[in-house]
Amino acid sequence: MKKNMRIGLLVAGVVGLCNVAFAQTVDQGKKFLYYQRYKSANDIFDKILAGNPNNIDAIYWKGQTLLSQHDSAAAGDLYSKALQTNGNAPLLLAGMGGVELRMGKVPDAKQRFETAISLTKGKDINVLNAVADNNIDARSGDAQYAIEKLTQATQIKNFNNADTWVLMGDAYRKLVDGGNAVQSYQKALAIDPKDAEAKYKIGKIYETQHNQEFYLPAYQDAIQMDPNYAPAYYALYVHYFDHGDVEKTTEFLNKYKAVTDPSPDLDYDVTALLYVGKKYDEGIAASKDAIQKLGDKVYPKYYLLAAYSYDGKNDSVNAREYLLQYFQKQKPDAFVSADYEFQGKILTKFAADSAAAIAAYQKAIDLDTSVVNKLRIVKQASDAAKASVKKGTYAYWLGVGYPYIKNPNQTDVYNWGFANYSAGNYKKSDSIFCGIYESKWPDEIFGYLWCKNSRVAMDDSTGSQGLAVDAYNKLADMARKIDSVNKAANSPDSVKYRSQAVSSYFALAQYYNDIKHDKQSAVAYLQKVLEVDPTNPNAPKFISILTRPPAQRPASGAKPKSGAK
Repeated sequence: MKKNMRIGLLVAGVVGLCNVAFAQTVDQGKKFLYYQRYKSANDIFDKILAGNPNNIDAIYWKGQTLLSQHDSAAAGDLYSKALQTNGNAPLLLAGMGGVELRMGKVPDAKQRFETAISLTKGKDINVLNAVADNNIDARSGDAQYAIEKLTQATQIKNFNNADTWVLMGDAYRKLVDGGNAVQSYQKALAIDPKDAEAKYKIGKIYETQHNQEFYLPAYQDAIQMDPNYAPAYYALYVHYFDHGDVEKTTEFLNKYKAVTDPSPDLDYDVTALLYVGKKYDEGIAASKDAIQKLGDKVYPKYYLLAAYSYDGKNDSVNAREYLLQYFQKQKPDAFVSADYEFQGKILTKFAADSAAAIAAYQKAIDLDTSVVNKLRIVKQASDAAKASVKKGTYAYWLGVGYPYIKNPNQTDVYNWGFANYSAGNYKKSDSIFCGIYESKWPDEIFGYLWCKNSRVAMDDSTGSQGLAVDAYNKLADMARKIDSVNKAANSPDSVKYRSQAVSSYFALAQYYNDIKHDKQSAVAYLQKVLEVDPTNPNAPKFISILTRPPAQRPASGAKPKSGAK
């Protein structure tokens, strides 16, 4: 996902920046960055630095532009070199901290941020914003820490900075807190009613909730606020692309082209129109042509387009081949959730790639910040496993998805438990049915029934360990309780669960007689059968057998009488 940068103190309606006749300024470069026009931003910062290599603001924002283009190495080189002669420049320390976050050097980054804040005594809003921005944008960044520093910024005297509130919204969005994110963006709009970025990002929140009624108007409003705000056009292009609307996709891509810079990304998006038009052969040909002409310099997504196009033709073998090449050639921090989701979908079709498919789907879930999307990805993964009759994998995915269900119902828990039972994961099904289901719905029979089934399955064929004894007792008690309640209410289902009670008592009678050699307890359970089902023909028969006195044996040496002589 492209990074949206804040610019501060600029009039949102500035147009035609690439043709200005006056001296280039850092604010102009930041404006291009706000519009995600990275080439134009780079050009301006390069011109400024050519005239003044020690311009701290230009160095910082040049580095942020490089990070937006996933070039952490170049940004790191830039900041490292500048810090050699400007070691106490707070913005450069914040920028280098952002690079270190992307390198996984979290403690080092935190030290940079704290030093930058300390040098400005915590009173420079721009530095606090920069620290927060880098924590928000880097995957290993700390969103709570960002909120802490942004809150500190709002308490500075005469605070009136819309950028801070936009960043606050971004931090809450990273924490998947849509309510606070929207409130923060609205506070930015209260300060600057023409802040197209804030309105656009409100749209992004609603889009993660699949609330089309709200996010499409938000993107349109952002365009009305600032007709040059390219990200809103791109969001509309993506929406119609995903919905297969060729006409609207083309319309918004053309509008996006009119307000953005030429780039390999844009050339790719134009080519990708072939896919949305289901012109798969043409998409494959165009992708291969770009790969052949540009070689190692080709935009990596052409491999992805080829993979999608082959998948559209139901050619999984070639889709897999091009997808693997895409993952080899794309920059590590450029992957998005959808890339891993597609990888999981393709790899699931190959038995040898089962483990890799699971790992890919899991990465997709971890990267996506929307609970709705996480559940959608889980469903795709579980459906694929179910279709492939991979019972263990199916059960695994239901378990992954369960924590994301806001209010799990009986069906959710039952399906998860039964999937594990079917896969032979009896300890897991035991914990689900005996634990979760029984505790959540204590007046329903199914938890007790499948708790019993799980424990029977965990024992040996004769039940010699007695693992299910307690479960049988609870099942019988619950079955009788439900029946008694229904009977009192004159319900036609008053004997609905009688068979569960009867079978439980017979099983317990067998256990106590055969395993424990306790005939008295066995008889007691058989008598309980007759309490529930007085007409049962087997219980009296077994009671008679178990209570029959042992046969008398003749005394030793005695002879039978032969009758009178």
